[in-house]
Amino acid sequence: MTSPHSRPRPRGARRRPLALPLGLAAAGALAFLPHATATAADTGGAPAAAPAAAGPDLSYVVNVRPGKGGSTVKKAIGRAGGTVVIAYDRIGVVVAHSTDPDFAKKVRTVRGVQSAGATRTTPLAAQSSDDLATRQVLTAAEARKAAAAAGPDQDPLEPLQWDLPAMKADKAHRVSLGSPRVTVGVLDSGVDDTHPDLAPNFDRKASANCLGGVPVQKDAAWRPVPGESGHGTHVAGEIAAAKNGVGVTGVAPGVKVASLKVAEPDTGMYYTEAVVCGFVWAADHGVDVTNSSYYTDPWLFNCTTDPDQKALVTAVTRATQYAEHKGAVNVAAAGNAATDLAQDEIVDDSSPDDSTPTHRVIRTKDCFDIPSQLPGVVTVSATGAKGVKSSFSNYGEGVIDIAAPGGDSTAYQTPAPPATSGLILSTVPGGSWQYMAGTSMASPHVAGVAALIKSTHPHASAAQVKALLYKEADATRCTDPYDIDGDGAVDAVCVGGKNKNSFYGAGTADALDAVTR
Repeated sequence: MTSPHSRPRPRGARRRPLALPLGLAAAGALAFLPHATATAADTGGAPAAAPAAAGPDLSYVVNVRPGKGGSTVKKAIGRAGGTVVIAYDRIGVVVAHSTDPDFAKKVRTVRGVQSAGATRTTPLAAQSSDDLATRQVLTAAEARKAAAAAGPDQDPLEPLQWDLPAMKADKAHRVSLGSPRVTVGVLDSGVDDTHPDLAPNFDRKASANCLGGVPVQKDAAWRPVPGESGHGTHVAGEIAAAKNGVGVTGVAPGVKVASLKVAEPDTGMYYTEAVVCGFVWAADHGVDVTNSSYYTDPWLFNCTTDPDQKALVTAVTRATQYAEHKGAVNVAAAGNAATDLAQDEIVDDSSPDDSTPTHRVIRTKDCFDIPSQLPGVVTVSATGAKGVKSSFSNYGEGVIDIAAPGGDSTAYQTPAPPATSGLILSTVPGGSWQYMAGTSMASPHVAGVAALIKSTHPHASAAQVKALLYKEADATRCTDPYDIDGDGAVDAVCVGGKNKNSFYGAGTADALDAVTR
């Protein structure tokens, strides 16, 4: 068995002291969406069950049959001590708040409720860490040298982007930059749409803040707040930074990008209710591809043998499948723990990550990283500048669908000049650029290729886009032996053949084939 946290925390979010989202404790919070209804809890005059001693104000998902989250269930939620925040009737997911520690147990007994569970374990402080200690500032000298080396058809910092030629995106751009009718939704920490590399391609109509499970567009709520992680802005730039003579170039610099803010600003937590909201909003607003470079907190793996975690798996599964049925290709990062996700058992000593983690051994047949291991989601591993699996990237036979550049330590995989860093350069809030690495960076490269395929084949279904994505990938043989740090010891074992294996799935995503085939 391998601990998934033998290296820094997987995928994405910065961890800061946990704070309740605005309005978490507000009774009767309401929201109205196309295809979603929300009403304040109504006990209908019936006596409510005697509440247990008040606990922390937590958020829950209550799953019912799609289209059956009507007044009866909502009244029952009220009687069980909860308040309905929003009901996504199309997928049968209700978001509720309660201070009753027994709320989930009570509501599970209600006729019509299929499952229910808390999306968090505590509203108190969480531990703090970054996904990888591999963030690197772009120096002024580096930028000047890159601009001097840039060709006539390159943006000034493109010579530093070894990741583009690694997937033939530079050649693809001579054929097509992608269509502005295609939108990629970034479920993340928010996107700075004022950035000069992102403003030309930003889709405001498809953007929203989904914190607490309720979408908000007012006052550009999809943006990161001052001091918040630049993770989402970095991801957005990798996908669709404009080819406009400024900064970097995205994999699909002619498509649109939207921000679905699902990470809480004070903690970087990605809770189920926000993730569900992000996928449903994307589906209902014409988003063609979604990118998820995170796992859904507070559980690294959600086990269907646990009633709370089972409810979270059900809710996010329904949301991702709803988005796919509406035409969206969902792409997600595999994680940064250098772990074989296909082994029978894995040690998880980091969950729950919003309170006190406990040691547990999970069985992979019952427990899932969500959304990346859900049915239909494209799961992406990371490669470095030498085209080899990144030292941190998770892997697994039958788990990894495809690979793409996510960066690695420059000492392990040094890029060819004029590139200088083995990390991935992209946009960050405030009009700047920065290096980062992780499967968080690999996933948006695949999302960009999916957007190019959709641009080339505008009438293709999500299933057809995925089929082309895998078919057009460059077959990548197992790295054997895999000794990434050169110390003479094998660091991971790849299983499978050239056309499908545990490190690279169907192979490395190919942007040129996406626009020519």
